Amino acid sequence: MTRPVLACIDLAALQHNLNQVKKLAPESRVMAIAKANAYGHGLLMCSQVLEQADAIGLLDLSEAISLRKAGISQPICLLEGFFSADEIPQIINNNLEPVIHSPWQLDALEKINDEADLSVWLKVDTGMNRLGFSAAEFKDILARLSAMKCIGSISVMSHLANADEPESLNSTRQIQAFLEIKEAISLTRSLANSAAIFALPECHLDWVRPGIMLYGSSPFVDSSAESLNLRPVMSLKSEIISIKNIKEGDAVGYGGSWICPQDMKIGVVACGYGDGYPRHAATGTPVMVAGKLTKLIGRVSMDMITVDLRGVDDAEAGSPVELWGREVSVDTVAKMSGTIAYELLCGVTARVKRQEATNG
Repeated sequence: MTRPVLACIDLAALQHNLNQVKKLAPESRVMAIAKANAYGHGLLMCSQVLEQADAIGLLDLSEAISLRKAGISQPICLLEGFFSADEIPQIINNNLEPVIHSPWQLDALEKINDEADLSVWLKVDTGMNRLGFSAAEFKDILARLSAMKCIGSISVMSHLANADEPESLNSTRQIQAFLEIKEAISLTRSLANSAAIFALPECHLDWVRPGIMLYGSSPFVDSSAESLNLRPVMSLKSEIISIKNIKEGDAVGYGGSWICPQDMKIGVVACGYGDGYPRHAATGTPVMVAGKLTKLIGRVSMDMITVDLRGVDDAEAGSPVELWGREVSVDTVAKMSGTIAYELLCGVTARVKRQEATNG
């Protein structure tokens, strides 16, 4: 028998979340962000649904080529463009759309003398101070790109730093700065991420770029995924592999940080930080065992966690466990671990098998 840790991927939930994007931004095209192996969910599996978006946004050239080999023909945007000039021929041959954000990338493209009809996204830094050209540079950069033989179409994008804080003045400033670039008005434009799709409809524009919302996690600290009508796509599951009867005063796990308050049963679950469960998850983090909600106790180990079985009288070796998913929100686990759902979902390790969820 193989180790029972599984990441079950609910493609119906992914479809539901994509439909939510389309309802919220009906006048915009949708670039489904699927970088980092579809946020840890399995890129090729998720592409069955994401193929219904208008484009897919990725990071690595290898991910994009894997989709092309799988028969995915829709536009694919490389969100950090190319990392060396050597990648440009592969980008052209696979009909990919790189983001251009740095002068050296312009220099590399200018050396291509052939007509290639390459579609590119020009990135503008409107205040995040990460990737992109300034608004003041935009006119000259656009002129350089437009003069290149290899360039077909040019679109323009920027990224919001505070979209998850809807009242942020910084978002207002960024949106205004983006909309005021007069040379960009006639171009296809994209600005809205998941949070902005919900909270800032004025920046939906031609394209929206949903990421975390597609996978059923809330982009806001103070709003649950359920309240936003999002459904969790990944359920991280395992089983009880051992049950122990512990005496009052006994310590559990590394460091003996949790002391039994009474004689009780605890369960050992086959999942730990080696699988992607957060090492810093606090005692009290919810865990579903045999259909009943209980809690993590003690420190997370590399391969195991321990759970409180008081009130879960029918638990036994082999009882099903949900670490996060339909019943236990990944956002809650992230909060109890001092992190965000993005990190947990992307951090599920390669030794955890991704498997399409069955109904029920």
